[in-house]
Amino acid sequence: MATQGARRAVIVSGVRTPFVRAFTDYTRMDSIDLADVAVAGLLERTALPKEQVQAIVWGGVILPSAAPNIAREIALDLKLDPGCEGHTVTRACASGLQAVTTAAAAIERGEYDIMIAGGSDSTSNAEVKLPQKMVHAAAPLALGKPKAKDYLSAVAQLAPFTDLLPRRPKIEERTTGEVMGESAEKMAGIHGVTRAAQDEFAARSHHRAAAAIESGRFDREVLEVVTPEGKSITRDGLVRANTSVEKLATLAPVFAENGTVTAGNASPLTDGAAAVLLMSEEKARELGLQPLAAFRSWSYVSVDPRDQVLIGPAISMPRALDKAGMSLADVDFVDIHEAFAAQTLSVLAALSSDEWAKTRLDRDTAVGEIDPAILNVHGGSVSLGHPFGATGARMVTTMANELALSGKSAALLGICAAGGIGASAVLERV
Repeated sequence: MATQGARRAVIVSGVRTPFVRAFTDYTRMDSIDLADVAVAGLLERTALPKEQVQAIVWGGVILPSAAPNIAREIALDLKLDPGCEGHTVTRACASGLQAVTTAAAAIERGEYDIMIAGGSDSTSNAEVKLPQKMVHAAAPLALGKPKAKDYLSAVAQLAPFTDLLPRRPKIEERTTGEVMGESAEKMAGIHGVTRAAQDEFAARSHHRAAAAIESGRFDREVLEVVTPEGKSITRDGLVRANTSVEKLATLAPVFAENGTVTAGNASPLTDGAAAVLLMSEEKARELGLQPLAAFRSWSYVSVDPRDQVLIGPAISMPRALDKAGMSLADVDFVDIHEAFAAQTLSVLAALSSDEWAKTRLDRDTAVGEIDPAILNVHGGSVSLGHPFGATGARMVTTMANELALSGKSAALLGICAAGGIGASAVLERV
């Protein structure tokens, strides 16, 4: 997001693992393992000597408690220069974008010339917490010098024992208790998004992702992953080329008895990683590397999660455009994170609404309607999957490649995230 004439950070390359459904092929690979694969693959594809990487910024949501600073673990695992700094950021589903823009800002401030940023998550390896009453009852026994009566006291505190069974964690808002799918249902009701519209959107996402795979459009970014069991994974595992609106219409709603959100029009739990190589433009030219794109702007906002927790991009996207000195008409591609078809369509409805513009954006007229032909041109999270910390870096990678390959000028990104967060960026071709 450099000002005119200032030092500029550029995206040189980006890669990602194939994205697969949680508890399948990557079950025995945690978020650090997946991150290692992505960064190692990035270095191999760019032929960049690993000792030249000065810092890593990594995004994650389900952080391993034994080693939460994934960025530094990557540097150590891959035996990068011992002085390679690493820190990890978390901003829910915007963590990957946060990592990349943090790196871009650091380069533009002159702190580093060469950085890697990205994100990873392994829902398969989410840690199941012990119930707090077990922790509180057992702590004196484990940390003190217990007597017989202390053991009896601990047993008494643990009753009833059915409370000790591990529970599947829910993806819900801490402050409101609302499950994300419930939020999507609420937004669909507010914006008049029908079940048919959601299924049509989901089918298009799958068809476009399948076309990108078959045409080789993803070849520049998708790596081979060899699992601990020796299985080679080279393609995204969730894309369904043969799905249809008719097939999706047969699925039952998940979050409300007469609801519209189904497993078919929502993003699935996913494992994966994505990594982006950033440099100062001067350093990239010095090394003979052709930059793909650069950030013209970015914007992070928050909204009240009690209202519409996933509507944030309808504010952050126009703000990113304003900061870039652009309008929607100046953008060639729009890429919006598809947490749910309902959420994505609600964001589109808000952007095309004069009322939304007046009440939430302090402007007289709507941002504008987004042409479906330029929206999520290679699918999105509904079809590709959504490893929470990796999605933002995936979107940056795909759009940077698309700008370079198509010769188009600019792309607008939008991501919703837990806590009422909206994250957006404008990329321009270099």
